[in-house]
Amino acid sequence: QVQLVESGGGLVQAGGSLRLSCAPSRSIFSINYMGWYRQAPGKQRELVAAIISGGTTNYADSVKGRFTISRDNAKNTVNLQMNRLKPEDTAVYYCNAVVALLGSFWGQGTQVTVSS
Repeated sequence: QVQLVESGGGLVQAGGSLRLSCAPSRSIFSINYMGWYRQAPGKQRELVAAIISGGTTNYADSVKGRFTISRDNAKNTVNLQMNRLKPEDTAVYYCNAVVALLGSFWGQGTQVTVSS
């Protein structure tokens, strides 16, 4: 199976920036899709941003213009650059990857807290 290792969460003031990274624990031949999701207390998990193997990206309306997802295909890592953070961005952020022939995998989550 595949483990996804996330890093980069933390506490930041509103208006600040954070960069999240996610990498598989071992070499993976084909990852078709990588995305970041978040879950705030009492709310459902929601898509934040995603990128498919061809490079097409998709963003939640609430983060468009502030967040940027990118992928290093050689390392199979995915990054989420988060700028102009708002208190409502506070959540646990999860990395997701869909691997050819193996299925969907999730990271353990990393906490992002934005103070007002």
